[in-house]
Amino acid sequence: MKSAVGSVKSTSLSLIFTDFKEITKAKLAVSVVFSSIAGYFLGASQIELGSLLLLGFGGYCMVGASNAFNQVIEKDLDALMNRTKNRPIPSGRMSVGTAMAIAIILTILGVISLYILSPKTAMFGAISIFLYTSVYTPLKTKTPLSVFVGAFPGAIPFMLGWVAATNDFGIEPGTLFMIQFFWQFPHFWALGWMLDEDYKKGGFKMLPTGKKDTGTAFQIILYTIWMIVISVMPAFGFTGRLHLSIPAAIIVLLAGLVMLFFGFKLYERRDNPSARKLMLASVTYISLIQIVYVVDKFIS
Repeated sequence: MKSAVGSVKSTSLSLIFTDFKEITKAKLAVSVVFSSIAGYFLGASQIELGSLLLLGFGGYCMVGASNAFNQVIEKDLDALMNRTKNRPIPSGRMSVGTAMAIAIILTILGVISLYILSPKTAMFGAISIFLYTSVYTPLKTKTPLSVFVGAFPGAIPFMLGWVAATNDFGIEPGTLFMIQFFWQFPHFWALGWMLDEDYKKGGFKMLPTGKKDTGTAFQIILYTIWMIVISVMPAFGFTGRLHLSIPAAIIVLLAGLVMLFFGFKLYERRDNPSARKLMLASVTYISLIQIVYVVDKFIS
């Protein structure tokens, strides 16, 4: 009997943990924390474990809070789409009140953690939550420009790590911000292309032309080119203390050209498999260049 009760409790805890991961979008949150830590390594003159832990914890809380607020706001729309109907709120596994409590607690914990690092870090973290939940989320059903607005909070993490390490905002974190800012357009438009039919069920307008056409694919190519240009700029001495050696710049350039290649393939074929390849290439690109930037700093 005790064994059965213990098994039930274990299962319940497992479900609660699973729902917490879903309401905070754990995989996305971890990738954002990765970007922040990469930015920290680039900005720090000396690595402090305590600061890294605060940045990682605070970063996860801020992203998790944004996602929880987002799922509360979009609960009725999520119920209409195949990809989101099984989320904790629309499926009935979690109440709106519980989700709001999680979002508020994570916001408070995130702001406090980042404030301990520096007030500027906390400020940028708070701005990202505000833009994501109060501007980007409502705009998703009104205009494709929502992706442009959403690119601002989405570009903050890479920059946030530098600010956390230096308590300063200048050309260096600005460059990191621009890299991730331009990267988001081909990434999210490729994702929007793949999920266009499902997004339309919820009334979301994610593609720049509203269609899976050459116009959308052409804009993907343009933003990818800008992303590549900004990504290799540190090799030319225009970005203050943010440097990139020539060998590292070549790796970054080649990775960008691979992504651009898939962009042209999407323009040529205009199908979901091509969009999926571009999306996967974009995920690989942003992770790879962040690693290259960090490794290059310590090798150089």
